[in-house]
Amino acid sequence: MNLKDYLGTRGRQAALASATGLAAAYIWQISNGIRPAPIEHCAAIERVTDGAVTRRDLRPDDWMLIWPELANQ
Repeated sequence: MNLKDYLGTRGRQAALASATGLAAAYIWQISNGIRPAPIEHCAAIERVTDGAVTRRDLRPDDWMLIWPELANQ
């Protein structure tokens, strides 16, 4: 699932911002493709969303370079 779809449920953006320490506006920018998801926060986003939004979803163009261990999953 992409982040924009995940955030479609009311309250999720604020909850994700609170849990990750990222500003809600920054999360909106990530979800709308304005900014890339920061590598150092991708695992936290995956964890907070209970795997609904994965690191692969957040970084589709370079996840295999950052987390090669995910290629076997």
